[in-house]
Amino acid sequence: MANTDYTPAFKTKYLKEIAPDFKTEYGLKNINQVPKVRKIVINSGLGKAKDDKKLLEVATNTIVKITGQSPIQTKAKKSIAAFKLREGNVVGLKVTLRGDRMYEFLERLINLVLPRLRDFHGVKNSAFDKNGNYSIGFIDQSVFPELSFEETTTAHPLQVNIVFNTNNKELTKGLLEKFGMPFEKENK
Repeated sequence: MANTDYTPAFKTKYLKEIAPDFKTEYGLKNINQVPKVRKIVINSGLGKAKDDKKLLEVATNTIVKITGQSPIQTKAKKSIAAFKLREGNVVGLKVTLRGDRMYEFLERLINLVLPRLRDFHGVKNSAFDKNGNYSIGFIDQSVFPELSFEETTTAHPLQVNIVFNTNNKELTKGLLEKFGMPFEKENK
């Protein structure tokens, strides 16, 4: 039987520590002005999947293991002859995390996955989009501890997009720093 009293550590940390500290540190008038993570979208572009069905199977297994949810298939909207792509071909997989699963994934990403990257000096400061959302790309899935060695032999890329409820880059970066996101040092 599932434990309904469980709350992810990052959610508790956000509600009890980060939000009140953030409000006073940034001089916000209302606790509701503190930025929140709305959702995390994990996707994998699989252009080669039309030729290699095993790649689609491996990528689906990877996303299920690291997120706990089944991904949806994204399909080509147009036919492009240069890429030998037809409308309706599966070109990727996508999953959207919200609520407790989102906080659990964010905690694992910051505390387990990023420290496992080779020659890691922090995530890029320039990876914010114009809406203040943050993206991290992985060349392959081998850095995720949920996967065994056998499950990482067929490499495929992953993109993690952290979507916020505000479009202020300064506030969203501050929130990620409070969660412990290791940004690379800026050379001055």
